[in-house]
Amino acid sequence: MVGGVKMEKLDYTVVKDPYPVLRQKSKEVPFPLSVEDEKIINFLHNYLVITSDDKVAEEMGVKPGVGLACNQLGIAKRMLAIYIEYHDEEGNVAQVTQFSFINPKIISKSVRPAYLKGGEGCLSVEGDHPGYVVRSSFVTVQGYDYLTKTTVQVKFRGYEAIVIQHELDHLDGILFYDRINKKDPWLDIEGAQVI
Repeated sequence: MVGGVKMEKLDYTVVKDPYPVLRQKSKEVPFPLSVEDEKIINFLHNYLVITSDDKVAEEMGVKPGVGLACNQLGIAKRMLAIYIEYHDEEGNVAQVTQFSFINPKIISKSVRPAYLKGGEGCLSVEGDHPGYVVRSSFVTVQGYDYLTKTTVQVKFRGYEAIVIQHELDHLDGILFYDRINKKDPWLDIEGAQVI
């Protein structure tokens, strides 16, 4: 068990670019959820929880991640999960931000840009794609959270805002390197929050 999740053989495989579904716009998921859709949303969350343990991820032969969208399983449905652990000084998990969104959408965002100092990576993108991926420094997301079985509005800031925007891009067929300035990948953005 990792984080309360039973470790089993993975039911789905994370597809790699240029797999065609990664470039498709996902379809809304109807309610009530089908058995298959419940299985998928559970898998998205469980994959992130299980692979948050680097040793377990290595043993399973998969990469750890903090976010996973349904497109990355080769299925064009508007579902995604994020699972971000924060550790204390001893390396123990002190806090977790986790959501399993169905039909999420951004309802507001900041004008102030933000980017990760080292650039972004992706479970579905192999190879190096250097450069800043400029996004909003905060976003408010609305959607059905499968973990709490409620429709929620959540304001994400900083790193969490970057993660959720990365996953929401997947649902629209956008990969992180599409947002890198092709002429000057490391162009400093004035006033941006550097994370």
